[in-house]
Amino acid sequence: MNKEQLFEKRMIELSKNAYYRGILTFSDFLDLNELHMLHGLPLHQYGVKVETYGGHALAERQMAAFIPDAFFFQPDYPLSCICLKPSAAKFAETLTHRDYLGAILNLGIERSKIGDILVEDKKAYVFCHETLAPFLLEELCRIRHTSVVPELLLQQEEFPSVKLQPIGGTVSSVRLDSVIALAFSSSRSSIIPLIEGGKVFVNGKNVVSNGYTLKEGDIVSVRGKGKFRFDQVTGITKKNRCHIIVSRYC
Repeated sequence: MNKEQLFEKRMIELSKNAYYRGILTFSDFLDLNELHMLHGLPLHQYGVKVETYGGHALAERQMAAFIPDAFFFQPDYPLSCICLKPSAAKFAETLTHRDYLGAILNLGIERSKIGDILVEDKKAYVFCHETLAPFLLEELCRIRHTSVVPELLLQQEEFPSVKLQPIGGTVSSVRLDSVIALAFSSSRSSIIPLIEGGKVFVNGKNVVSNGYTLKEGDIVSVRGKGKFRFDQVTGITKKNRCHIIVSRYC
């Protein structure tokens, strides 16, 4: 049984458990490929609907909630958010996403138990499975050579808000390759291999056609470049080009 088959089997098991026991069940954090596979599974035939959430509006890694048809409450996802601050900001290194993730994985934690890591100035926000929070609060005290102080955020209102950078410009059409090129100040020719190579996701679904037409509100993730939201077409130029606005995730 290959990796995709094992994943499908696990998602079906969670769906059946939710339906037959009449309870909410949750997956671990899923990456973009897994979210794409999840969206392609006909899990409604098992009597559940599926929703996903990762702690903030544009989360790349998300948990899936399997909700029985008769369930009338909003799912309370079993995730926590920990803020990591340097104990002495004046002497702190400039740390990257890779630095934080490496320190966490070196503690023996599975990647699937960790969601997004948002780096902001000299601090970072780590989303994790709630069962791991006490361990991380106890053990996560150093990132590279920088001592850090972990703090559990108790209210979702304290979770980091997503920062978006508005970008405007004109494109020949709202084709996927054209809009990505504008969002990341790149050429269309450099974007096409990323799309055809399976590195582009729209609303969590892998899209390999550069001619795919975006709709307002679509969330586009490009591995190695970042993420943005396609906001709207604001007008058409005299040369019949579309003036658009996108919001790039910072």
